[in-house]
Amino acid sequence: MPVWQMVAIPILAFLCEYMDATLGMGYGTTLTPIFILLGFNPLEIVPVVLLSQLLSGLLAGFCHHREGNVDLKPKSSDIFRISKMLSPLGYIETFKETVPIHLKVALMLGLCSLVGAIVAVFVAVNIPRFWLQLYIGVLVLSMGVLILICLNSKFKFSWLKITILGVIASFNKGMSGGGYGPVVTGGQILSGVEGKSAVGITALAEGLTCFVGVLGYIFISKGAAHWKLAPWVIVGSMLSVPLSAKSVKFIGERKLKLAIAVLTIILGSITIFKTLRA
Repeated sequence: MPVWQMVAIPILAFLCEYMDATLGMGYGTTLTPIFILLGFNPLEIVPVVLLSQLLSGLLAGFCHHREGNVDLKPKSSDIFRISKMLSPLGYIETFKETVPIHLKVALMLGLCSLVGAIVAVFVAVNIPRFWLQLYIGVLVLSMGVLILICLNSKFKFSWLKITILGVIASFNKGMSGGGYGPVVTGGQILSGVEGKSAVGITALAEGLTCFVGVLGYIFISKGAAHWKLAPWVIVGSMLSVPLSAKSVKFIGERKLKLAIAVLTIILGSITIFKTLRA
């Protein structure tokens, strides 16, 4: 690997992951096109990006929890031992009482990723790329506009909204490799989750979603991935995570929502523009 790539790739990964772990979006959407411009084939680089996002997403979830941006630690309780002697309902009650709401949301989003990915496979065969990309652009742009319009509004938490956005976001990810963070982060805010918590939850949930993607490439791509790039991308992305978690801790809730809305609108607009120009 040329020396300039050994220097440039970790820096690019650092900057893209800092943006993603701070605002809940933009890593794959930004880094993958940059790699393509550098001359890499998408089939070579997408699995590398997914692997780095898997590891940095799990680390980001931990760091956001440590900084108090999100609560992901299950409560220790004797109920774990007691539940073993109970019926399946006992296990359900154990889950409800010991798992914090933020972790439940992340796990639900991760579970929805399986559904979205399966649906994406069937749809990919029948829908033209143009309409798919246009759909993602319009969806992301609409969420950004809604967040701006509802900037001063408070929303009641809704599991139904969380489930729907989880399926839609993972569908986007499975079909195009992007469009997950803007939908999940923006959708959580519109579902009643605070901005800081939404960023931390998205980081963990997207890490879980990328795990499915990495496994798929390992078994399907038959060695097409450029795995030698992985260490450099992983190092750069993971080094940025603690810094981004600190940044989120000190950003005001309103400013964070505004930044998320603006970035979502920009990403949606760029997607629509590129689609219409193609």
